[in-house]
Amino acid sequence: MAFTALPPDTDADIARVTETLAMITPRWNVRILLALSGPPVRYRELAAKMPWLPQSQLHLKLKTLCDAGLVERTEHSPRHVTYGHTERGAALLPVLPLLVTWAEEHLEKPDGPLPAIDQIEDSLTLLTRRHAASILWVLKSRQDVSGRALARIVMPRRGGTTIYSPLGQLVADGLVDTEGNGRPYRLSAAGHGLGPTLGAVSAWSAGQPLDQGAHHPIWGHPQTKRAPRPWASSPPRPTPAARPQTRAADGSPAWHARDLFSHATPARPAAVAAGGPRR
Repeated sequence: MAFTALPPDTDADIARVTETLAMITPRWNVRILLALSGPPVRYRELAAKMPWLPQSQLHLKLKTLCDAGLVERTEHSPRHVTYGHTERGAALLPVLPLLVTWAEEHLEKPDGPLPAIDQIEDSLTLLTRRHAASILWVLKSRQDVSGRALARIVMPRRGGTTIYSPLGQLVADGLVDTEGNGRPYRLSAAGHGLGPTLGAVSAWSAGQPLDQGAHHPIWGHPQTKRAPRPWASSPPRPTPAARPQTRAADGSPAWHARDLFSHATPARPAAVAAGGPRR
């Protein structure tokens, strides 16, 4: 079932990423996953690592993580039960350092050093806002987008003004920028910086290695995409009769450092008229 007006494969990608983030975002889940790093442990050993968490909550959290397929409960005997990561759970853990790296660069700096676990939890809170993933996906793929256009894409079955509440929250969180009412929306530097994290989560949710996130069609690194080679089908160029001029008339080099590269810096897009682009 489609939730947005995006292509079905993109819609499914967003749904998988949203579900994955929802598995680990609830309070204490990440801390439990980190406490289970290493060999499987008995319940009392795990509880000793988290004395501040009531045992009733620990029981419930472990059951939830087991149901999600991230933690495995192994009953060796009626009185010997251990908990540990599943293969899928262990494969997801490398996403957490990516969140720390992003948080250190883009989140507001507190007065003192913030523990990595707090940075992870704060980052996950931002990413799991309602409709956040869909909005970020659209803005990443389409650059500047008006609020009305976003509403038609992200919430095709709802009123056009419903989009402004989650959109305003993303602006307040620093993931989205706009120049004011009636102006288009775009990802901020922090929003663009989520590429490695969201690409890795997308790869994990699709059952692929995390490093495949670098090749994500939307969040992947630009340098991983092969540049077109328009000269491949063109006839070979004739060999020049003389060496090209290496210096201009005033004695300065006739070439520039940018000429050494096959790609040019894209020009900044022209300003969009008030109200955003028409679609």
